[in-house]
This record gives sequence, structure tokens and C-alpha cells, in this order.
Amino acid sequence: MTEPTQPILVVEDVPHIRELLEVTLQFKGYPVLSAQNGEEALELIDDGTPSLVIADILMPRLDGFALAQRLRSKEATQNLPIILLSATYISPEDRDFALRLGAVKFMEKPVDTEEFLLSVGEILTQGPQELPEPLEDEAFKEEYRQRLEDKLRHKSNQITRIERLLEDLPDTQKPVFLELLTDARAQRDQIQTELDRIYDQPGGS
Repeated sequence: MTEPTQPILVVEDVPHIRELLEVTLQFKGYPVLSAQNGEEALELIDDGTPSLVIADILMPRLDGFALAQRLRSKEATQNLPIILLSATYISPEDRDFALRLGAVKFMEKPVDTEEFLLSVGEILTQGPQELPEPLEDEAFKEEYRQRLEDKLRHKSNQITRIERLLEDLPDTQKPVFLELLTDARAQRDQIQTELDRIYDQPGGS
């Protein structure tokens, strides 16, 4: 294996998933840095460009879509390879948007470890890839808003279904669905925060 001269940057807000990705990469000899969100990732990249960015999409403080757009919009990081991961943004439209942003790979969570490592190895050894032109800011904002609004509707419907189900479940079965409800509400709030940020920007709807 040819080791990258710069570390791989893992960007993931869920601690146990971030640690799993770090350990998986380190076990194969890759140097790794990590960040909890897109803003932290940008700060680390300012200190030194990594060989590869592996980022979750649904995160607070600059999610994976917005991080990819920021990186592709700067000349210094325009060709930096990005893998986007998600357990929430998994529709064909989400995948297409990720690839049009310039992600070299889109993978659903939970990731298959062998496929994940194979993809990392291929990306790091095959050299610069031909990427689509970076999206203009207005085009990005419009499509990004659509993706967020679609996902917010989906999460809101999911929460309503879980709440209704909880009314009829016996107490012994409720804990699992209460945990699902907590996760869904947290994800809904993250998506809403990103939407509010877009709406507050000049030209926002």
C-alpha cells in the first residue's frame, strides 16, 4: 500500500462512528485527522491540505454538502477528493447532488468496511480525477434548499408515525422507538438549522 503524504480527514459528528472510521483507516496504516463538523474541518484544512476528506452529510455547523461546496469553490482545495457518507440523504436525488458537487464517491451508512477501504485505496492511488465544474453559489443554494426541504418533510412524517405508534405500543416495546424518536427529532432540528441559515442569507426564500 502506498501511504499518502498527507493525512486523511474524517468529518463526523457522531463520536462512535467517527472513532470507527478512524480505527478502520489507522489499522490499514493511514494517517488520520478528525473533525466533528464542517467548520472544524475547514480550520484543519487551513493548516494543511489532507490527501482525502471523508465526510458525513448530516452534521451541525456546516454539513457535508455545504463543506463540499466550500472546498470546490476555492482554488487551493478545488481538486481535493471527497467521499460523502450518509444514512439520511440516500435518495437518488441526494446521490446525484453529492456527485455533482464533486464528491468522488457517495456511500450509504452503515458502510461496508471492505468496500470503504477499497474505495479509499483506489482514490489515493489513481491520481487526480476529472471532476465536474464547481456549482455556482446560486445554483448550489437552490438545489441545497430543495434537498433540505425534502429531507425535513421526510423527518417530520417519520416523527409523526413514531409518535402515533408509541400511543399503541406496550411499555416493554417503547424504549427502542423512544430512542428512534429522539434521533429523528435531533436530525430534524439539524436540518431545520441549516434551512434557517439559508433563509437568512441574501436571496434566501
